[in-house]
Amino acid sequence: MKNLDYGIIGNCRSAALVSKNGSVEWLCLPHFAASSTFAKILDDKKGGFFSVRPVEQYETEQFYLPRTNILVTKFTCESGVFELHDFMPRYRNEDGIYYTPPDIVRYIKHISGSVNVVIDFQPKLEYAQPHTQIDIDEEYIKAYTTNGEYDSVYLYSSLDKKSIVNQLPITIEQNEFLLLSYNQKLLQQSTSRSYLKHQRTKVYWLNWSDRTTSFKKYEEEILRSALTLKLLNYQKSGAILAALTTSLPETIGEVRNWDYRFCWIRDASMVVKIMTQLGHERIAERYLNFIIKLMPDKSEKMQIMYGIHGEKTLRELELDHLSGYENSKPVRIGNAAYVQKQNDIYGILMDVILQYFERFKSTLGNSEDLWTLVRNIVKVVDENWQLPDKGIWEIRSEGKHFTFSKVLCWVAIDRACKVAQLLKRDDYAQKWKLLAELIAADIHENAWSDSKHSYTQSYGSNDLDAAVLLMESYGFLDADDQRYKKTVLAIQKELEHDGLMYRYKNEDDFGEPQSAFTICSFWLINSLYKIGLKDEATRKFETLLSYSNHLGLFSEDLDFKTRRLLGNFPQAYSHLAIIETAITLSGDEISKEEEIMKSIRH
Repeated sequence: MKNLDYGIIGNCRSAALVSKNGSVEWLCLPHFAASSTFAKILDDKKGGFFSVRPVEQYETEQFYLPRTNILVTKFTCESGVFELHDFMPRYRNEDGIYYTPPDIVRYIKHISGSVNVVIDFQPKLEYAQPHTQIDIDEEYIKAYTTNGEYDSVYLYSSLDKKSIVNQLPITIEQNEFLLLSYNQKLLQQSTSRSYLKHQRTKVYWLNWSDRTTSFKKYEEEILRSALTLKLLNYQKSGAILAALTTSLPETIGEVRNWDYRFCWIRDASMVVKIMTQLGHERIAERYLNFIIKLMPDKSEKMQIMYGIHGEKTLRELELDHLSGYENSKPVRIGNAAYVQKQNDIYGILMDVILQYFERFKSTLGNSEDLWTLVRNIVKVVDENWQLPDKGIWEIRSEGKHFTFSKVLCWVAIDRACKVAQLLKRDDYAQKWKLLAELIAADIHENAWSDSKHSYTQSYGSNDLDAAVLLMESYGFLDADDQRYKKTVLAIQKELEHDGLMYRYKNEDDFGEPQSAFTICSFWLINSLYKIGLKDEATRKFETLLSYSNHLGLFSEDLDFKTRRLLGNFPQAYSHLAIIETAITLSGDEISKEEEIMKSIRH
């Protein structure tokens, strides 16, 4: 049985997955949403990979350099030991501009002895559709397509190029390097230059981690999740990906396989809010500028998701030539869900806008852009809150009056009132307050089930939904409200299975869900803690954390029986939920060191 035993490396331009044995098995260049260079994760035979492996028997250990996104795979053989330090360069140049090339550096650090290795360089460009040719040049190895869409990459190395291409044994007895680039390099590459990039990138991540708020409890889990979320941020536009991958199945052998390399307004807004709480303020500014650029006209309708460059048409295609992860077809690129109507996105975005106004000084121009966006959102919510939608789980059949969507419509108006008050626009605040009260009354009247003793998934239904647990998080109900307590316990009783949570159990377009949705288990833990069941919540949290892979990373789903990771990976939703839950269980206890630093800063 496979598990998602991968580490992620990246530089906010693209990212790659590296297996426990040091094989790069997912990479898209020159950016996250480009076609794949390596995709073994989606097809063992055709997908392509890039490995370094000893000829003799070996053992591996994999870990991140502390407080960084530099991944180390340590190889121990009878003849010697070496480490493979994988990273994508990210640091500021002398002119203050970020250096984030579409490159992977594989720095080989010699530890002891003399080890013979084979470099298996098997790029399969453009999702392995055309043939990929490999040629040797004096300076580099070039891989390029010979038919179909043209694409190419370049491999530079201190090791013998012919031996690499022909997979002949190469002896490691000193530090060496491999550098894969989308671009032809202008400067001569060397081991010392790769080491310099390694050190500069290390310093960048150490500084970034130092700026992250630390807590007395779960410090390591919070920081690893924050570092992972940072890697899903596309700096060029401010967009944030839902996950790095496409088509990793929610259940092996089924068809719930989707492309998550896009920016969902909901997911991204949640990430921005939690990252801002951790002290990373510029991510919010870049993201809101991304949103402003998406909405150039007041008549523009907001989609639920966009491409990372702001693309609005995300046509969904199936790649029939790829077998899929463990033969789970289809492999999809693009996502047809972009045309769906989901009314909850407005509340989550408005929550971020309010946070931005409350915490940061904004330029007048930016404030006016955001105020225009606020008024447009209120207009859209006013016109649509009484209509059905597809909901947070993107049901592809008929729309319903989903309770979570209604609550988030209320959130949109409630936060808009608060923004208006901050900007001294009390006339708007008074008018919008009436709308918020109207939506709240509608939810209380139509979403409560006396037979279930709970707020339900949708109006007129007795089905329960884990998303309804967020009523308290968004301030719609207080944690000590008896209706909320009953809702939490009812949802736990119906949707928890062997310690993990279903999103919902009623059938959707593809039947009854068969795997646990990771974020929902964290939502339950949060809710149990808030209604006073703190010991139970803490036990569940620490058990759930143990289901991560060897590096503390989570995907979208977990198998109920085996606890194996399923779905796209690593998943932004899952990691923001780890941070939120850890903060809740920490009781907002900031570490002593952080308290000292805050007093110094002030």
